[in-house]
Amino acid sequence: MATKRRLSPTARAAALIVALGADQAAQVYKHLREEEVELLSLEVAKLERLSASDLQEIVNDFYGLCQTHKVISEGGILYAREILERAFGAQLAASYMNRVSNAMQTRAFDFVRKSNYKNLAMMLQNEHPQTIAFVLSYVTAEQASRVISSFPKQLQLDVIKRIAVLDSVSPEIVKIVESVLEKRFSSMISVDLTEIGGVNYVAEIMNHTDRTTERYIFDELNKTDPELSNEIRKLMFVFEDIVNLDDLTIQRVLREVDQQDLAVAIKGSSKEIKDLLLNNVSSRARENILADIEYLRNVRLRDVERAQQKIVEVIRTLEESGEIVISRGEEDMIIA
Repeated sequence: MATKRRLSPTARAAALIVALGADQAAQVYKHLREEEVELLSLEVAKLERLSASDLQEIVNDFYGLCQTHKVISEGGILYAREILERAFGAQLAASYMNRVSNAMQTRAFDFVRKSNYKNLAMMLQNEHPQTIAFVLSYVTAEQASRVISSFPKQLQLDVIKRIAVLDSVSPEIVKIVESVLEKRFSSMISVDLTEIGGVNYVAEIMNHTDRTTERYIFDELNKTDPELSNEIRKLMFVFEDIVNLDDLTIQRVLREVDQQDLAVAIKGSSKEIKDLLLNNVSSRARENILADIEYLRNVRLRDVERAQQKIVEVIRTLEESGEIVISRGEEDMIIA
């Protein structure tokens, strides 16, 4: 049931809103937060024309997720897996189970996710690193990255390592931690046994972390746990990974990058990356960029890192939208 066009989750939600029609869509909007309504409405406005088969696939997928959620809630994880495999087949059932389990996980600590990251950092700063890791596994990756960046460097490293090795946590443990935080934040009910943390989540956090924090954490992990460092790197894209992109992909990326940002990013790059980027722009653009670089004096490291991060964000956005494909190791090798 794969879509013929690869759409982002938000775009798929927008397509579903369109498929529901104005009256039913209005009823859905009543259950959304203001920022969610704004985001979804913007995506609806941007949505391009979809074929009937694409729209039908999205509706069918949503129906499958609703059924999965219902069966899990009423019968538990093991029962749900058996029923869903009979209904949809093993592969699709596993996909639905994972997606619904992740959605159900977000019920726990919802009050924490709604809090300002500064308040969250203040609340957690004196907690044990294991508690911090546990709570941050329930917030968004962007929140977690900001909170971790505000901690002392040694604590940053400790928390990252603890998040990476988190596994399944029982509802009882969730309830205990929530009750401790209840005086400071509104408590939410826990969910069934749920996978939290793990290396995948650490990679997502690192994808949202500023370059200075990212570099520090990887430098320290390389010293203390190089295997974990390598495992995280395989799951994320960092600026230095540009050397692994093909020329057509780089050219597509550079069309979205501001020339001034590109000049600053190149200013602090290795010769290999500099040559690679300059070889993938027109002769006229290369001359302009080299002229900009020539005039750049006393550029701060944080400005270079900020410009490099902007390029990385463009790459991640294009990958998420399906416009480019990034190969990560042999399993993701692309065959032309």
